[in-house]
Amino acid sequence: MREEAYDISGMHCAACSASVERVTRKLPGVIRSEVNLTTGVLSIEYDEGQTGRSDIMNKVEKAGFGCNPRTQRRETPPKTEVDEAELELRRTKQNLIGAALTTVILLYVSMGQMLSAPLPLPNLLSMATHPVNYAMTQLILTIPVLWFGRSYLIGGLKALWHRNPNMDSLVAIGSSCSFLYSLVMTYLISDVPHHVHNLYYESAAVVLTLIMVGKFLESRNVQKTKGAITKLMDLRPDVAILAESGTEVPTASLKAGDLILIKPGAKIAADGTVTKGESSVNEAMLTGESLPVEKGTGSTVIGGSINGDGVLYVSVTRVGEDSTLSKIIKFVEDAQGKKAPISRIADKVAGVFVPVVIAIAVLAAGVWLMAGYEFSFALRIFTSVLVIACPCALGLATPTAIMVGTGLGASNGILIRSGEALEITHKTSVVVLDKTGTVTEGKPAVAEILPVGIQENDLLTLAAGVESVSQHPLASAIVDAAKARKLPSADAPEKFENLPGRGLRAETGGGTVLAGNRRLMEESGVDLTALEQDESRLAGQGHTPMYFAWDGKLLGLISVADRVKTTSADAIAALKAQNIRTVLLTGDNRAAAEAIAAQVGVDKVVAEVLPEEKAGVIRQLQSEGKIVMMVGDGINDAPALAQADIGCAIGNGSDIAVESAQVILMRGDLRDVARAIRLSRLTIRNIKQNLFWAFCYNTFGIPVAAGALFLSYGLLLSPMIAGAAMSLSSICVVTNALRLGRKKL
Repeated sequence: MREEAYDISGMHCAACSASVERVTRKLPGVIRSEVNLTTGVLSIEYDEGQTGRSDIMNKVEKAGFGCNPRTQRRETPPKTEVDEAELELRRTKQNLIGAALTTVILLYVSMGQMLSAPLPLPNLLSMATHPVNYAMTQLILTIPVLWFGRSYLIGGLKALWHRNPNMDSLVAIGSSCSFLYSLVMTYLISDVPHHVHNLYYESAAVVLTLIMVGKFLESRNVQKTKGAITKLMDLRPDVAILAESGTEVPTASLKAGDLILIKPGAKIAADGTVTKGESSVNEAMLTGESLPVEKGTGSTVIGGSINGDGVLYVSVTRVGEDSTLSKIIKFVEDAQGKKAPISRIADKVAGVFVPVVIAIAVLAAGVWLMAGYEFSFALRIFTSVLVIACPCALGLATPTAIMVGTGLGASNGILIRSGEALEITHKTSVVVLDKTGTVTEGKPAVAEILPVGIQENDLLTLAAGVESVSQHPLASAIVDAAKARKLPSADAPEKFENLPGRGLRAETGGGTVLAGNRRLMEESGVDLTALEQDESRLAGQGHTPMYFAWDGKLLGLISVADRVKTTSADAIAALKAQNIRTVLLTGDNRAAAEAIAAQVGVDKVVAEVLPEEKAGVIRQLQSEGKIVMMVGDGINDAPALAQADIGCAIGNGSDIAVESAQVILMRGDLRDVARAIRLSRLTIRNIKQNLFWAFCYNTFGIPVAAGALFLSYGLLLSPMIAGAAMSLSSICVVTNALRLGRKKL
């Protein structure tokens, strides 16, 4: 199976995207075919043994659209693409200005004398005295407007020829009919001057111009919805400075192992590890974290983040598509390119909408003709129905909201892989949390120091000196605690012996030091009575107690624990405020798990489960009808993340966990789980608002345009008003989607 993306050109509405989907799905071996109208991207999955790239391109081109394989653009900012988009927008604006100016003059000539206070017009162009001149002037003024809007006419008629009618087809048929009918009337005026009252040149011109106004504003707003991708791509600098030579090289030429120099205030060119220097780094655009992060030797830095006042020497670790920034861009692109299930409603409607509208327009015109009304009246009905029914708003309702929603998430350090994930997330009823690295820091740290007959710092200094020879994580926690207190370094032991399962014995300062668990102390005859109650208390809280003794005499106890993240309790509270149940799922012992759960307020604890059993717990919850989100960070969480309805990975976790998830929290802040659910709810609400207004618009607009209110109230839409209403509906939908981008999570 192969999955590819193609850039599709020539699409203007939901009927266009539905046509591309329809023709590609008919190809043998095609499993999935989805078109995102806003991004203009076809995502297709197919069997290479039955269908090839050329078959897909030929099929799309025969349907009347352009089709090219989508190129990878993640290593460097796609400046040329942005320029092309801006150039196209500029061309559209120029055509619009030309059409608008000509249309204003045409309206002055055609409608000016019909006002209650007639506008001055030379007698040579008077409708009453020189009807032929009057008609020819309108014809001459209409032709440039048709030229400026030729893309709609040509595209619409071409789509009709290929039996894939779209929005352009509606506009093309309506404008062409008005123009051709007026052209025939112009020819007949010399014989029957009364035909001068049956000219509809201004309808053809004004409809095209208003459509152009709407499409220009719509395109400009849609460009704004793509802002998240553009901003991310602009983060990476074009050049980097090699530390050894001081020369500037293109960022794209960097490779793993290169040593680069990051000057104060400069953008970091690539992911890497700091080898020298100290500075604060602003990672806000990548993680959403507003405060700068302190970096020193050994710290990791992300390409695209901004260096503060210090100088950093960075050894490059990841480049190209492996870099953090490229992966973020990929996630956002994929999310914006894939459809949410809710959009399928609009797609199904749009697929049959245009042919049905054409049928309604023909039927309505025929009914009025049979009722005895003039052909010019029926033509007005026909054109108004075609123009007002354009499904642009319907096609834009979902993808624009998805684009803005995923962009808002990315700017807050929440990456959502797909529109489907964005939609399902708001239905979450249970959040299952891994313990280590998710609710807790993920590494042991000293929790309590209980000395016996010795000062606390003296005990810690001695313990750090002895444990400095051990590679055990608990030993590292004690050494780190001593460094954090800036205690003087104790001498490393002259001799030491590791005692597996118990601890270690060391010779230092003329005495023997024992460091380990209760078993080691009891074997050596050390009296633990003074700390037995404390040991029981700490063990019940999930701590690991470590005893220390000097020449058989107890010196004290240091407990080590995986500390709860400072944000975890707030995160659980935020989820409960959204009526979401929480479950702590861990392979750790029950005492430790329940102690952590009590600290943060989790509803239920499932402890002592193997990695392969975690997915079974998720399945059990799903069998109860729950929509389950799993949050984890480790390799052992990958099966559960994949099994859950929504897998949510902590961004600083393992690559496998990140690859298994649909939502990635870049900041590693558990509070972002609640924010992701709120983002989903806001986006779905926005989509529903868009779809409601789009459906309502067409539901009420088409009958009015067909003349439903004419007999009762004398109300009849002109093609010009219909064109304005159609454009306004699309602009409203896109503007409503953009409003989502201003929300606070």
